[in-house]
Amino acid sequence: MEPVVLYGAPFSLFTGRARSYLIKAGIDYREEPHASEHFYESVLPKAGNRRGIPTIEFSNGDVIRDGVAIIDHFEALNGDNFSPRTPKQSIVSLILDVIGAEGMLRPCMHYRWNFDNDNEEFLLFHFQTIYNGENVEQAARERMALIKEVVNPAWGVSPENHGFIEAHHYMTLRKLNAHFAQYPFFLGGKPSRGDFGMMAPLYGHLGRDPAPLALMQKYAVRLFRWTERMNRPEPDVGEFANKAAAYLPDDYIPETLIEVLAHFATDFVPESRAACARVNQWLAENPDVPTGTEVDRGLGPCHFTVGDNTISTEAQPFRFYLLKRVQDAFAAMAENDQTEVVNMLNACGMTELLELKISRDIGRANNLEVWI
Repeated sequence: MEPVVLYGAPFSLFTGRARSYLIKAGIDYREEPHASEHFYESVLPKAGNRRGIPTIEFSNGDVIRDGVAIIDHFEALNGDNFSPRTPKQSIVSLILDVIGAEGMLRPCMHYRWNFDNDNEEFLLFHFQTIYNGENVEQAARERMALIKEVVNPAWGVSPENHGFIEAHHYMTLRKLNAHFAQYPFFLGGKPSRGDFGMMAPLYGHLGRDPAPLALMQKYAVRLFRWTERMNRPEPDVGEFANKAAAYLPDDYIPETLIEVLAHFATDFVPESRAACARVNQWLAENPDVPTGTEVDRGLGPCHFTVGDNTISTEAQPFRFYLLKRVQDAFAAMAENDQTEVVNMLNACGMTELLELKISRDIGRANNLEVWI
């Protein structure tokens, strides 16, 4: 069987999720930039004309755009091999997947775009690889400037919040390092959907760009080892005494992971609350949007506070497309399992995530997220 083609980039946030899954699932693939004539003429129209990465192409010409959909496809074929089946672990895996996709954009953007002395030449090289023609350097510089000047502030990275972002990220490194000092993956001896989701920010930006990579290697070497482990086909768990390729027994969630989740909750929960209100406001103001309409990446700014910090960022509907998976999984559980999950979420300040729902569902059609 011919390998699938992964259209992505080494520096891409979301390619990190899909690439790691393909490696760990033993799926033969080759990676190419999304800049070829074939991509534009044959792949892009099948990807909803959205030049998003990662996108994969099969030998028969079929295309899947977006890392979540890519993993969904292969998990359905592989018997959900990387999807924990016990109540608490399944919820934690799904929550980590949301946080990886939507909850760490601020440190990703801050450490990529506000440290030019460390990152500029590294990023210039990489951004040139996604363009063809004679003026690739100019195109790369223009794209980089647009992200830094327009996209960065839209995701809440403003000068008054740089101190908070850095302090919060430092604590992220410390808490994740403490967890991975004891366990090879988030839930024990094998990766889960949550591990792949977290590879997006923790490898694509924060574990490769020179400025944040230096921080990770200095303050969180066990976390850095996890990023290496997630990109290798073998288990790569040599430093651990327990080498069993299995999730922790008895649906156990270690205290180190509870502390990680409680830390993430400090900004993820209030941001989700504010984004939910903004998306629902937009839906109330636009009740006649036809079924099948593509869902925009952002639907306007929302505002929330963390301690003394007020943060403004784009309300992203995709967050609730993923959160609904958490909520649906919880709703399908037996009552005693729900009680166990609620007790766990109470311990880490995340119970509210079960109730934050938008008033209209999101589905997929023609490789796009659409309003149902």
